[in-house]
Amino acid sequence: MGMNHPVFAALLPIVLIIALGFIAAKTGLARAESVKDISNLTFNVFLPPLLFRTMANMHVENLQALPIVAYMAGMVVLYALVLLFYGVNRRAAVLGLGAAYGNTVMIGIALVGFAYGEQGLAILLSLISVHALIMLTCATVMLELIVAKENRATQADGIQPHIVHCALLAVKNALLQPVTLPIILGLAYAQTGWGLHEVIDKPLQMLGAAFSPLAVVLVGMTLAATPVGAHIRMALTLTALKNFGHPVLVAIIGSLLGLHGLPLTVMVVAASLPMGANAFLFAQRYNTVQADVSAGVAVSTAMALVSVALALWLAPMVPRLG
Repeated sequence: MGMNHPVFAALLPIVLIIALGFIAAKTGLARAESVKDISNLTFNVFLPPLLFRTMANMHVENLQALPIVAYMAGMVVLYALVLLFYGVNRRAAVLGLGAAYGNTVMIGIALVGFAYGEQGLAILLSLISVHALIMLTCATVMLELIVAKENRATQADGIQPHIVHCALLAVKNALLQPVTLPIILGLAYAQTGWGLHEVIDKPLQMLGAAFSPLAVVLVGMTLAATPVGAHIRMALTLTALKNFGHPVLVAIIGSLLGLHGLPLTVMVVAASLPMGANAFLFAQRYNTVQADVSAGVAVSTAMALVSVALALWLAPMVPRLG
């Protein structure tokens, strides 16, 4: 596999950016105390414009339903398995996101464009337009419900709010998060058909473009302070689920739905992509399993050289079962 192969061309920039964050932290260019501030900046300033702009430019009529259903069903199964195994708590909710949420934008677009051209890219973009909307919104609601439940359980005065009140508060908090709100606003704006004027679109594009590299730099910075060996078991577990379990699930579900050819191939390859850095940002935000997820992103990205190569080779051979 040469250096110009699509797998290397898509993954090496991620590895290099993680390494840059690692070196910056190790050499003192970025202090450990700054990680939380950079994380907040990435989550609250750079992610919302990216999500709003993606949703505002979404055309519902261009969506290809069956490939999206196959891919998302695989994500739901993985997320549910992690919750069943580790219990319904904030740790499991973030680990589940790591096991299910892939790097479809930063790696996926380049890889699928290289491998399958404009037709393959159209299928992938149809997934990307709802990928964050569904998974990040559901994960945010789940985590807010868990936090509300934890707060309810720790109240010492004996007067606990009703569970319905907690649920409503959790949903309200989830809707006002910097993930959910821009998705909803962007989706609503897309229905007007007005489009985005260049004066508005350009700064949104520039801010959004900063999200992915900053998120990956953060992974490297956290790795510098993380003894990966101590977290290798969880990192390998997340990698096995995301890089190898997800594409197998998508292949089976897609085949049962009657998918075949390029739509199924693109979804299987997309499912073989490594963990997205969004899982790490959720770990930071909800103050849980940061080291596990950080190690997971690094190991998953390295192992993607194997999982993506296998998917590119085997996906076209998946039989049609439906």
